[in-house]
Amino acid sequence: MQAILGVLFHSLGGVAAGSFYMPYNKVKGWSWETYWMVGGIMSWLIVPPIAAYLTVPGFVEIIASSSNTILGITFLMGLLWGIGGLSYGLGVRYLGMSLGNSVVLGFCAAFGAIVPSVYYNFNPQEGKTSFTEMISSTGGQVVLLGVLVCLLGIALSRKSRNAKRKGIIRRRKEKECFRVQFGKRINCCNLIRNFKFFFSFGIEAGKPLADAAVAAGYDHLFANNVTFVVILWGGLATNLVWTTILSIRNKSYKDFTNKSTPIRNNILFSALAGTIRFLQFFFYGMGESKLGNGASSWILHMSTIILTANLWGIYRKEWQGVTQKTKWTITSGIVVIILSVVLVGIGNSI
Repeated sequence: MQAILGVLFHSLGGVAAGSFYMPYNKVKGWSWETYWMVGGIMSWLIVPPIAAYLTVPGFVEIIASSSNTILGITFLMGLLWGIGGLSYGLGVRYLGMSLGNSVVLGFCAAFGAIVPSVYYNFNPQEGKTSFTEMISSTGGQVVLLGVLVCLLGIALSRKSRNAKRKGIIRRRKEKECFRVQFGKRINCCNLIRNFKFFFSFGIEAGKPLADAAVAAGYDHLFANNVTFVVILWGGLATNLVWTTILSIRNKSYKDFTNKSTPIRNNILFSALAGTIRFLQFFFYGMGESKLGNGASSWILHMSTIILTANLWGIYRKEWQGVTQKTKWTITSGIVVIILSVVLVGIGNSI
């Protein structure tokens, strides 16, 4: 039952993460950095302490009584994860829901799933599963099989991505110019995307905060909400600095007073996007409390994001105009990713 609940919570978090960008598509007349800033403030500054207060009312005291070392490392992990968050936003902005998520989250899914267990192999900790323990148990082997199957699904998604890129280039008159720009965008995402797995490390670094919440009598299911407050401070710092720089450089700060745009609606849609984005962390924390922060949690989260985003891409007709073969490829990728989620769930139940 615990495994089923873990899969359910991670799936809900993945759906939220794969869907949060959709409200941004309703924003009219604003620069990317403007609505990304508003959404970021909502998801990283405003909503997290509200969620923490509702579930762990004494979270302020827990944070205040924690050591500076724990807070500093957790914040640093959030800071580095925030760089990955920027690459995610740029990737979806330039490449679309399907393509952007496949590029940005693909390798990150497998890497973030395996690295923590390898780390615990060299730094054993009570209650943490090492890579050696994982490959020596039946359940662990099934989980690793699920990771490999997920990689196959991601590879199929990337194959369809490349086919789409070639089709777009053929339809453009300015072929060489577009090819260069498209390549730069993908390379930018490839360069920065791997920072996203620092969120997983941030949960580990901030585990004493969650443990303190449980020790104080709060529900273990919501204990990670205390950790998220600190991690997301780091993510906020990275994103706020960069969007502010862009806002000044592009003079897009004028968007907030530009009456030719629907300012109120833009703020509401941006805030909605930010709120939905926080739900991925909220449900991830609940799933982690059931499955632990290992390969299972991370691969379930990432694969569900990729799956959801690809379904949104189909809904938005991002694959319109591609060949039937490419459509079958992306469909196969989605089916394989679903299979990987099932395998991970079975491995955990074992």
